[in-house]
Amino acid sequence: MYRQETIKPYKKGTEKTKQVEEMFDNIAPTYDTLNHRLSLDIDKLWRRKAIKQLAPFKPKHILDIATGTGDFAILSAKMLKPETLIGADISEGMMEIGSRKVEKVSLGNIISFKKEDCLNLTFADETFDAVTAAFGIRNFQDLDKGLAEMCRVLKKGGHLSIVELSQPVVFPMKQLFWIYSHTILPIYGKIISKDCSAYKYLTATIEAFPQGERMMDILRKAGFEKTEFKRLTFGACTLYLATK
Repeated sequence: MYRQETIKPYKKGTEKTKQVEEMFDNIAPTYDTLNHRLSLDIDKLWRRKAIKQLAPFKPKHILDIATGTGDFAILSAKMLKPETLIGADISEGMMEIGSRKVEKVSLGNIISFKKEDCLNLTFADETFDAVTAAFGIRNFQDLDKGLAEMCRVLKKGGHLSIVELSQPVVFPMKQLFWIYSHTILPIYGKIISKDCSAYKYLTATIEAFPQGERMMDILRKAGFEKTEFKRLTFGACTLYLATK
């Protein structure tokens, strides 16, 4: 078990997956605003770089795990031009917002949404050319199982592209990030979303989540090969690319 798997958004007895679903349903209306403001819009650049990793492979059928409000799915559809793209998430509140955004940009013929438990995907083996995940796998109740499922539904030779928040490891960014994530982030999150627990949870999981070389080992354990990673913005975000 990895440390972030034991961290839950709320002080309840229910399992983490249920709490994460509740949390994202709660913050769905303000999620996009907070996401962009708290990252100073740098998250848009991170997403673009993660999608560019897949461009040489020209995937036709894509699964976006923990799709949320669909920003990553929409950008992937625009940049990669797949035939189909399914956004999967446990939060219907987030996907409802995503559906409206997809309709607004006229991508409903390519992008669809489906409620899925990412630890028990309903898709058949080797269905997709690529699987993507932006800022979502940190919330898995069982990281090994979630990654194994992502590998299972990938075709042989398919690719996994992950963009995830991480903790800077060098001075002074490590110290500055700690100050920001323990003061500004939870306070601003509480003011905008009215859910202080959600943004305290965010900070705790960033610090606990395995990153870099350790994440490479976890991806290989899940069945991936040719794993690589790249730190962005002084380590505040990490890109991962892996092949089945």
